[in-house]
Amino acid sequence: MLRSGTSSKIMATRRLYYDDSFQKEFAAKVLSCEPATAATASQAKVPAWEVILAQTAFYPTSGGQPHDIGKLGDAQVLKVTDRKDEIVHLVDRRLEFGEVRGSINWPRRFDHMQQHTGQHLLSAMFQKHFNLPTVSFHLGVEVCTIDVRGQEPSEEILEGAERAANQMIFEDRCVSVRYGTAEELSRLGVRKEVDREGVLRAIEIEGVELQPCGGTHVRSTGQIGIILVRGCAKIRQDWRVEFVCGTRTEEAARRDFRLLREVAEKLKSAPEDVVSSSARAVAERDANFKKIRALLERLAGAEATLALESPGAQANSLRIISRAFEDVPAEYLGFFGTAIAMTEKTVALLGLAGAGDLLFAQHPMAGKDMNALLKQVFEKFAGKGGGARDFARGKLADSSQMENALALAREKLSGV
Repeated sequence: MLRSGTSSKIMATRRLYYDDSFQKEFAAKVLSCEPATAATASQAKVPAWEVILAQTAFYPTSGGQPHDIGKLGDAQVLKVTDRKDEIVHLVDRRLEFGEVRGSINWPRRFDHMQQHTGQHLLSAMFQKHFNLPTVSFHLGVEVCTIDVRGQEPSEEILEGAERAANQMIFEDRCVSVRYGTAEELSRLGVRKEVDREGVLRAIEIEGVELQPCGGTHVRSTGQIGIILVRGCAKIRQDWRVEFVCGTRTEEAARRDFRLLREVAEKLKSAPEDVVSSSARAVAERDANFKKIRALLERLAGAEATLALESPGAQANSLRIISRAFEDVPAEYLGFFGTAIAMTEKTVALLGLAGAGDLLFAQHPMAGKDMNALLKQVFEKFAGKGGGARDFARGKLADSSQMENALALAREKLSGV
């Protein structure tokens, strides 16, 4: 590996974002540039190189916050990782030694700053007002989450934490960086103590929050915009709270209202009446479903009666009713098969053309094994399914083999 200078040791990368998260451009000396490992290059999906600089404004993936992207010279920065004291930039082309200009993708960076500072504020409110400490944080592409530990957050708790956090935003409190040892930060009232030696970096929200953190943050709570809690779900022993901040809140609100308006138009109701209108539509759907199911069952029974009255295949004193249906729901096979199997020494071999569904049913006096018969069919025609001695159902992998599968089942029953 080639490195600039006379020493083979890379010094710790100076992290410019520690003191100024708003620095969008910078100049730095290229200390090393080497081809990425095969695994890393395959993740990038393009030829890639790993670059280490003397200093950088690029934030590496860490603490639940994703890495920055941007450019180093003409090279695109694809990924940024933390390797001990060095920050490694994965780029799409080789960089020459010497000085290079770097530029951060600012919309992405500022979005991450809004989300991360918003998380600090929201976590502080959950702990202060409801004794729900945050145990993990994830900054996603569309939404963010924190996992809180303790009682289940009710709607009142979620709304209360959201409202308290937004009050701090409206007051536009200062957000600043503090440095100190774990002991010094503890004396200042840090929210979550860490067991680490040396000087630590912490983020302070004036009068609200002091938390060790290496991430990028806004300068005042007003820059967070607004916080919107989206929901809460049980995750193992904790509760995962989903939220968005800043521009994401605006986008989520616009998307939610657009969806609400579209649903209202479909239901032919006013947006404020969507809940009652949808409840009425669901009740009508359920009632119609029951009626249709009853009609299907009656129709299947009538068709089964006609089938039993018609001449049918006989095999070893068995009456075999074999049929491939078209344009009926899969449950129709069950209704028809059950009706057929009510007659002694009768077997129903049924299929649904185009879909590949199979159903074998028999009267217990028929003395065969429908589950074993289905498995014999699948030995020749690929498919999956199973059941019991008198009733088995499955699905062919190739629905075009329906007639052949039913023919094979008839042959097996006939002992051919």
